[in-house]
Amino acid sequence: MAGTYTSRQGETVDLACWRYYGRTAGVMEAVLTANPGLAAKGPILPIGTVMTMPDAVAPTSARQLVKLWD
Repeated sequence: MAGTYTSRQGETVDLACWRYYGRTAGVMEAVLTANPGLAAKGPILPIGTVMTMPDAVAPTSARQLVKLWD
């Protein structure tokens, strides 16, 4: 379900994604796409910036285990 999020003092887009979705992977790009001009506001968002937070998609790839020793 899509919603909105209002930025707090000293917040970045990735921190807002972390607070809203609990992750940044795969959602930060969707938030930037849903909010044209958001990146132009700079790395630290002005207080009170309202962002549209689109529906998050489930991660598509699982982590691959690396075997260090046989």
